[in-house]
Amino acid sequence: MDLTRDALQYIVGMKKAEVIEINGESYTDRDVERVDMQLRAAPITMCTLTSLLDYLKAGIDKTAEKMLVQVTSPTSVRVLSMLDVDRKRECLVEVSASVPDFSYGRYMNQESFIISLQAKFLPGGDRELLLKFAGTVKDESIAEYGDNGVTQKATIKTGISTVGDAIVPNPVTLRPFRTFVEVEQPESSFVFRMQQGDGRGVECAVYEADGGAWKNKAMESVKEYLKEGLKEFPQYTVIS
Repeated sequence: MDLTRDALQYIVGMKKAEVIEINGESYTDRDVERVDMQLRAAPITMCTLTSLLDYLKAGIDKTAEKMLVQVTSPTSVRVLSMLDVDRKRECLVEVSASVPDFSYGRYMNQESFIISLQAKFLPGGDRELLLKFAGTVKDESIAEYGDNGVTQKATIKTGISTVGDAIVPNPVTLRPFRTFVEVEQPESSFVFRMQQGDGRGVECAVYEADGGAWKNKAMESVKEYLKEGLKEFPQYTVIS
C-alpha cells in the first residue's frame, strides 16, 4: 500500500504545474519554489573577533565592493553582502563568542557559588566583597533573621569561634564574562540573595538587575573594536 501511495505521489509530482484563475487572482495547483539566479556559499563559523579580523584583512575570499559587518548580539557577529539580484544577502561569516555558562537567578550551594564567582567574573566592583561575605557566612544562619525583600541579615564568622551579624550586600556591581574576550566586559548591577537550603546548608544566587542595559554596552564595545580594526578597509561597514 505504501509503495502504491509513493508511486502515485511521484507521478503527481511529475505533472506540469497548472495556473488557475480565481476571482481575478492567479493560483497554482502545485507547490513550486523559485530557483535563485545567484549561488551563495555556506558561512564560515568562528568564535573570536581576532579570527574575524584576520580573515577579512587577508582577503582570502572574493567579496563585493561593499560589505556589512553586523553585531547582532553581545555574543554574535556576522558578515553580510549587499542585496544581490535575488534581493537576498549572502552570509559569509558567523562569529559566536564562547562565554562561561552561569545560571543567573538560580540558587547554588556555597562552594559552587564561590568557585563560579572567581572563575566567571572579573575582579573589581563588589566581587571581592561578595567572595569574602559568601565565604564567611555561618551555616544555618540565614533563617534566623528577617527578610524585608530588600535586605537580608546573616551571621558571619569573624574569628575561630566568634560570630557577628552582617547585612547581606545588596545590590552589588559585578563584571561577568558575557561577551567577546577582546572587548571590555560590561559592569552592571545584580541582586544578591541567600537562603538556607533544605539540608544543603547556605545557598546563594545573583539576579540581573539592569534591565538588559549591559547588552547595549557590550554590542557598542564590539562595534567600536571592529571599526578600529577595519578602519583601513572602508569596504566594510560595521553596524549593530
